[in-house]
Amino acid sequence: IIFVTSFTTVMHAVNSQTVDMMLALLLILGGVIGAQIGTRVGVRLKAEQLRILLSLLVLTVAIRIAVDLLVTPDELYSVAPGVLP
Repeated sequence: IIFVTSFTTVMHAVNSQTVDMMLALLLILGGVIGAQIGTRVGVRLKAEQLRILLSLLVLTVAIRIAVDLLVTPDELYSVAPGVLP
């Protein structure tokens, strides 16, 4: 089922040209490099240290989302990533 679904999705994206190939390549490259780094870090750190790092990452993302929700941007209809004032 996974292979058929994947193939169908790829064929639909190729035919309708709805996929940004540069973005897809960057995400794949980041995932491959991140997996290599993650396995090396995971071997060297204890489980408790990994949990702390994960919780810090989640907390950082939550704070960033909260700031983006509370701070009014200078230009309301801009699609550029928000920069903290």
